[in-house]
Amino acid sequence: MSTAKDLTKQAPTSPRTRIGGYPLLGRMADKGRAVIAGTAGEYHFDCPLDNMLFDFKGVKGSEVKPLLEAGKSDLEIALWLDSTGIPKTDEEKKEWADGVEASRPYDNPEKKEWFIGVCEEAGIDPAKSTLFDYLEADDKKSFE
Repeated sequence: MSTAKDLTKQAPTSPRTRIGGYPLLGRMADKGRAVIAGTAGEYHFDCPLDNMLFDFKGVKGSEVKPLLEAGKSDLEIALWLDSTGIPKTDEEKKEWADGVEASRPYDNPEKKEWFIGVCEEAGIDPAKSTLFDYLEADDKKSFE
């Protein structure tokens, strides 16, 4: 049975941490458990970041939340993802994971202005940073 982190006192798992080959899974699960426990602070479950994972597998946050409520571990959720939604080969999963980890909102005209602003707040260079770089810097800044 997995217990919720208090995200008012500590950051969720790094988005880079791959559980069952899925980046974002540990972070998503930490946020979902914290929402259920009332300890999410500024973090949100089923947000656009979580939906990068959900969309890849063709599932919804509303399908994952009962797993979190039931106390499933991160690995159990990864195994559930493997057997649910859109089937993916290990190669497809790795290709997606590598692409998500390398994602640079600065290079996307629709997200560039937002990314410059949030990177400034986090104290990092948006032109040299990935989305995951920003998330880690923002988490670190929040808990200094």
